[in-house]
Amino acid sequence: MSDDERGEEKELDLSSPEVVTKYKSAAEIVNKALQLVLSECKPKVKIVDICEKGDSYIREQTGNMYKNVKKKIERGVAFPTCLSVNNTVCHYSPLASDETVLEEGDILKIDMGCHIDGFIAVVAHTHVLQQGPVTGRVADAIAAANTAAEVALRLVKPGKKNQDVTEAIQKVAAAYDCKIVEGVLSHQLKQFVIDGNKVVLSVSNPETRVDEAEFEENEVYAIDIVTSTGDGKPKLLDEKQTTIYKRAVDRSYHLKMKASRFIFSEINQKFPIMPFSARALEEKRARLGLVECVNHELLQPYPVLHEKPGDFVAHIKFTVLLMPNGSDRITSHNLQELQPTKTVDDPEIKSWLSLPVKSKKKGGGKKKKGKRAEKGEGDVEVMEVDASNGGGQ
Repeated sequence: MSDDERGEEKELDLSSPEVVTKYKSAAEIVNKALQLVLSECKPKVKIVDICEKGDSYIREQTGNMYKNVKKKIERGVAFPTCLSVNNTVCHYSPLASDETVLEEGDILKIDMGCHIDGFIAVVAHTHVLQQGPVTGRVADAIAAANTAAEVALRLVKPGKKNQDVTEAIQKVAAAYDCKIVEGVLSHQLKQFVIDGNKVVLSVSNPETRVDEAEFEENEVYAIDIVTSTGDGKPKLLDEKQTTIYKRAVDRSYHLKMKASRFIFSEINQKFPIMPFSARALEEKRARLGLVECVNHELLQPYPVLHEKPGDFVAHIKFTVLLMPNGSDRITSHNLQELQPTKTVDDPEIKSWLSLPVKSKKKGGGKKKKGKRAEKGEGDVEVMEVDASNGGGQ
């Protein structure tokens, strides 16, 4: 289906129970995929093998759903599994020939996404490859990301503005003597759209401006937070490390090289909309063909960025549904025990953390019948967060 045809149809949102079900099914799969990837993270294991297992699990699980429906439902990987280590910030998902392995003590950022019928659930999580509690400045970075995520969860709600969230997460990071990493955007998610127009900036500065936007009921967001003990201004060190791309659907160009035309045809067939890994393409041909496609902006690259060696970087991303009865965070994973060097005493941050996630329905709204009325549907959910432990629950 072309984008034009999609646009002509009524845009589906969370007011449809079927849409909510698809988001939650995608979330359940990506949460389990994250669990699987974490269980594979051991010293001396190749990063590419772990990434491939994450993607394979998502393909397998989504492939088992909606098999016998008349109209074909697209489903599968919405964002390839990335495993970025230590001062590498994001998007590291190496090719099959890469021999890089994990080492004891590595700080791992796992990032992945799944979709069912274009309804996307994404998640990112930080884990240190060690036994026992995480301490020192590493713990500060993870605690900063987690507390910022908890604050964002409470501020991404109807009536609030994107700027409110940007300012709050920067304040949280500063409380842990960390920086929010620049250039990371939290996007609204829509059917088949992983980077919707409504955006929350991680850091507001003169170079990066986005339109002011207000959150609304029945919207979905991927809240993406990356923190660093460094200066938070990551650099692209080597373009050859880039392996994740997304088709730029509004661009066209007549490619000159045969290898480029072959690769681009394969991309259009297999990955017309969602980001994909060059691992899924024939490696030699891909190396040649992708360059021309990127140079003529037919593909949007997701570059591998780095902070300085010795800087600690943490990443937490979650998907949140802005339901009529409050925010529903559908992707997450429990953190290791953290013992940060900083504690949060700021009254404003504490007041944000004490805000409810779910709100009480006024006038005792209609109860849904049978199993649709899930437990606690209209209850206030005030999740007290212990900021001293980085918001760990």
